Amino acid sequence: MGTLRIAQAQINTTVGDLGGNSAKIASYIKKARDADADIVTFPELTISGYPPEDLLLKPQFLRDCGEALESVFNSTEGIAAVVGFPDFIEDKVFNAAALIHDRKLLAIYHKVELPNYGVFDEKRYFTSGKKPLTFLMNGKRLMVTVCEDIWIEGSPVDDFAIDNDVDIALNLSGSPFHAGKIEIRRKIASSFAVRTNSFVCYNNLVGGQDELVFDGTSLVVDREGRIIDMGKRFEEDLFITDLADTEIDPATPFPRRKAHESEIVIEREGAEEGPTSPVTRNKYENHGEIDEIFSALVLGTGDYVRKNGFRKVVVGISGGIDSTLTAAVAVAALGNENVIGVTMPSQHTSKETFSDSDLLAKNLGLRLITVPIEPIFISYLDLLEGPFGEGEPGVEAENLQARIRGNILMALSNRFGWLVLTTGNKSEMAVGYATLYGDMAGGFAVIKDVPKTTVYKISEYVNEIEGREIIPRSVIERPPTAELRPDQKDEDSLPPYEVLDPILSAYVEEDQDPEEIAKRGYDIETVLEVVKMVDRNEYKRRQAPPGVKITPKAFGRDRRLPITNRYLKK
Repeated sequence: MGTLRIAQAQINTTVGDLGGNSAKIASYIKKARDADADIVTFPELTISGYPPEDLLLKPQFLRDCGEALESVFNSTEGIAAVVGFPDFIEDKVFNAAALIHDRKLLAIYHKVELPNYGVFDEKRYFTSGKKPLTFLMNGKRLMVTVCEDIWIEGSPVDDFAIDNDVDIALNLSGSPFHAGKIEIRRKIASSFAVRTNSFVCYNNLVGGQDELVFDGTSLVVDREGRIIDMGKRFEEDLFITDLADTEIDPATPFPRRKAHESEIVIEREGAEEGPTSPVTRNKYENHGEIDEIFSALVLGTGDYVRKNGFRKVVVGISGGIDSTLTAAVAVAALGNENVIGVTMPSQHTSKETFSDSDLLAKNLGLRLITVPIEPIFISYLDLLEGPFGEGEPGVEAENLQARIRGNILMALSNRFGWLVLTTGNKSEMAVGYATLYGDMAGGFAVIKDVPKTTVYKISEYVNEIEGREIIPRSVIERPPTAELRPDQKDEDSLPPYEVLDPILSAYVEEDQDPEEIAKRGYDIETVLEVVKMVDRNEYKRRQAPPGVKITPKAFGRDRRLPITNRYLKK
């Protein structure tokens, strides 16, 4: 019966770049055909880019997507392709996949299961499809599915696959990354394969889109749920898998499938002989959570900068762990020639942090600009002496320093066209330990979704993979401080991060009540104070720049609460 050669093109698309996306699709179809593939699949909504959000409400955009899809047809001579796109029919929009072969559109599949949780709003835009699409190719029955279709156990998609003796499920996916998601996806694909007795070719998108990062890591799973092939992690890949009859059933090769009524049949010339060149399969590897998070930060930062038309970024480097890690990620994403550091010492800046800023710049090989802020700060205080009246300077003086720094960075951005990267972490954003129009001022928040304790772990990892001390040991070991008043430490205002982060995770990501969190071994008064800080600082988070999502529930797209909200725990 021969072998079916399946190519999966996990490509990095850009939302709205219909010409660029379709050109990339055409180039990967050619690569697959040159590799003697029978069929090549692409990720979910490849034509439009994913997720297109409210672009889907624009009829002209949808019509343009249809034209972009048609431009791909001529690339499919001698090969079949399955391409994701938004289908527009009589004022209804479908999350669709086009089956194309020999320059002809053979069929269109409409996604059945529409996710509507977390970052997904598909019921806002799409109408659900009615049934899956199957077709015969070289005597094997293939089924087209899109992402969520294989995630729902007991769905109509499951029943259809079983009732129609599907051999191989092709899945076009746009599954965003968070820590642990790759392993979750593996289990989902394996579960579907086992319960439907089919192979699964799971093609996942790769690249950054605003806050979301897609890691690729496409999979091929046999019907016993074992990973037999996989794509690269966090980079584009065309990986090719040969599926032979004996793999479908080693004991008894299945009989050549007969077409159902009106079922599409695709036969490739020479299929019986099989492909002429062998392919090497890739083993599934678990690289560890910190490695995955760092890779996601690098990809998400690089794509956000490049896709939005910037060439260089600027980072305010304080000598603390957050700005240090942000600069390291930026250099890994963009190269040190495209990252400018700015250190802005005040009268409260210690010699240690100032020297660590200089050492970091040397370790990373980036340009460092020094702009002291004390003269500006004194001018502000002099101007405000009358309005402020009597009394010692308080939090307003601390925030003034942060806002002066924000102004300096934005002035450099305006002057040179550099994108400002902010340096706040998730722990700080959660409890409002950040200054509006100060350290929150910028275009992209690299570690916005990274808890403080994880910031330290990633910093250690950066030094480990580089084989040298990129992030100075003194930065890692120094107690965290904003240095906005004498001898200031974060723990003056917050619980220790080893206590704060688990409480935040339980409240923000797991939606646990304070009493439930306290049962985990935390002081109830501490828990209640943390919860109050989280709830009353929603207004700040609404004004923060976007940043890379790496946790199961990030602020913004995932967690959306009202600013005006009296449902507060006392």
